[in-house]
Order: sequence, then structure tokens, then C-alpha cells
Amino acid sequence: MISNLANISSKANIGKNVTIDAFASIHQDVEIGDNCHIHSNAVIYPDTIIGKDCKIFPGAVIGIVNQDLKYNGEKSNTVIGNNTTIREYATIHKGTADRMTTKVGNNCLIMCYTHVGHDCAIGNNVIIANNGSLAGHITVQDFVIIEGVVSAQQFVTIGAHSFVAGASLVRKSIPPYIRVAREPLQFIGVNTIGLSRRGFDKEIIKQIEDIYRIIFVRGHNISNAIDVVENEIPDSTYRNEILDFIKNQKEGIVKGI
Repeated sequence: MISNLANISSKANIGKNVTIDAFASIHQDVEIGDNCHIHSNAVIYPDTIIGKDCKIFPGAVIGIVNQDLKYNGEKSNTVIGNNTTIREYATIHKGTADRMTTKVGNNCLIMCYTHVGHDCAIGNNVIIANNGSLAGHITVQDFVIIEGVVSAQQFVTIGAHSFVAGASLVRKSIPPYIRVAREPLQFIGVNTIGLSRRGFDKEIIKQIEDIYRIIFVRGHNISNAIDVVENEIPDSTYRNEILDFIKNQKEGIVKGI
């Protein structure tokens, strides 16, 4: 059902079985997939693509021009995956020349008052709780949980299956599979509960724990820790993923215990 009181551009592409409530605004060059629900007072700006089965709650603003002072009006967009929920007053800004796209993946939950800055790349199955604030150019990999009132600095990467405690300040990248908390932000353990819930084998979790014990607990600097992991931990997909992540973070990673 599409309300007669909704403001919908004739140049928007609306899928099948879409509900658009009164006073929602859909601008031109917007695509909305099948079975979506756009609530009252949500605003979706040009060059935005929203997948199927999404719910956009009141006051959310998606695809508006970003706040980057270097933005010169280049053609960029915003992409929201399938089955993603964006709650009240969340804001998601369109990309710039850096990545040209701000993207939120499938099966995500972006809670109230969260801000996703320009050129962020949010993976699948990500939860960002109330008042989360992501600056521009941030990468959040799959299955990350970010608790409320977290603020993340531009260009950091938050690794897959990691867990960020509430009210944290993220100034460095966070490797995959770990939990971080405190100020300054630091490793507080492997995300064993999350990994168990997602069906990770106990032996895999143990290997991940062994890797991070070397990296964060034994007192090595990062370069030495990488060498020790390569020598002591058997080759595996997870070992290599963790080491590749750390090696690729030019600005460093969070602190150890």
C-alpha cells in the first residue's frame, strides 16, 4: 500500500508489494526492491538503491549529500542490501570520489540515531546499536556487532565477527574474531560466544585463541608476534586471514592487554 500523502518522484523505481506510509519522501533515481516498508517521514535521496524486504523507519535519511568538504558533486550512490532494517533517525550519506558508494549489506540492523558516513562499506549481518557514529571511509566486515554510542574514526577497518563494547572510541583497526573495550580501546578476548552461536568448530575457536594470545597477551610487538604465529601456529584459513588483516593495517591495530 502506498499512501496518497507520500511524496514519490515519478522517476523513482518502486518494486512489488512495497508499503510507503504518509509523508515519506522518495526522490528521483531511487530504486526500492520488493516487499519493503518505508515508514512515515523517512527520506530517500537520489542515487539510492534499496534491496528487497527492507524496513526504513520514521525519520531515517538515506543517500543525502555527504558532509565531506572535498565533495564536488561527483555522481555517487548509496546501496542498501536485502532484508536490512534502518531504524528511526539513522542517517546514511552517499559516497564520494574515494569509493563512489556508501554500502550497507544484507541482513543488517542499523539502530536509532546511528550515522553511517560517506564511503563506508558495511558487510552482511552487521548490527550497529543506537547512536553509533561511523566517520567516512570505514570498512565493517561481516557479522560485526557494535554496541551503542560507539564512535569510529575515518579509514579504520572493523574485522569480521568482532564485538565492540558500548561507548568505545575506535581510533585503530580491530582484527577479526575479537572483543574490544576500555579506553584506550584494547583487546579483551576472542568473541567465543559469538563464534559458537554461528557454528564455529571448537578446534577453530581454540586456534583463534592461540593466535591472539601470541599477538596480544605474551608481550611481543606486532612484528615479532606475526613471526611467532607463522612459526608456531599451523597454516590455516583463519590464521592467514588474521595475519593478512594485521599486515594490511598501515595505521595499526588496537592495543593488547
